[in-house]
Amino acid sequence: MNTTSYRILLIEDDPGVAASLVDGLERDGFEVIWKANGAEGTQAANNGLVHLVLLDVRLPDGSGFDVCRELRRLGLHQPVIMLTVQKDEMDKVLGLEMGADDYVTKPFSLRELLSRIRAQLRRAYGEFANGNEQQVIVVRDLVVDQNRGQVLRGEQVLSLSPTEFRLFIFLAQQRGRVVTRTQIIEAVWGYAPDLESERAVNVHIRRLREKVEIDPSSPVLILTVPGIGYRLAG
Repeated sequence: MNTTSYRILLIEDDPGVAASLVDGLERDGFEVIWKANGAEGTQAANNGLVHLVLLDVRLPDGSGFDVCRELRRLGLHQPVIMLTVQKDEMDKVLGLEMGADDYVTKPFSLRELLSRIRAQLRRAYGEFANGNEQQVIVVRDLVVDQNRGQVLRGEQVLSLSPTEFRLFIFLAQQRGRVVTRTQIIEAVWGYAPDLESERAVNVHIRRLREKVEIDPSSPVLILTVPGIGYRLAG
């Protein structure tokens, strides 16, 4: 992947951690914008051409969760990777609930972070986004427009995060067939699954149901297949 055309926004209040990440990311060819608090980070994401956001959970002017939620409220659909505290499961779940696409736990290796970044960029802007798949998919009363990155119900555009959008496309492409959580992780996130990533699938499925089902408490579109995974109704 040619990384020189991608700009990453890092929102991290620790100058030492930020300097290390900026150095590592720039050595790998990325352009990096660093902001030390949520307000400046939100403004930078909203005003500039940013392809991906690295967002720390703990910020001096509030929570990274609130920043993530505000980015989505503003209609910004860049992938967001949360930087969370080791073993804090609630951080991870809340980040996904607020619209984050992935997370890494501190301490983490630069190699792991770069792998997660590349996976998100490939799926948001690379071969997944520009593949030869059908560009418009109709699922009952929903229209999936891959060119515009939108899911519509009538004239209403549903507000899906990038990962939710890719997840729905994958389910739509496998419509009527049962897919495992492992298959979902490999197709949507692009890396080998583990127990935590399988839990992340459950969170994203729940959020996706809240947006595409008429009654999320009684889903008729995205169905759970106990002990196996999920199936999009044919």
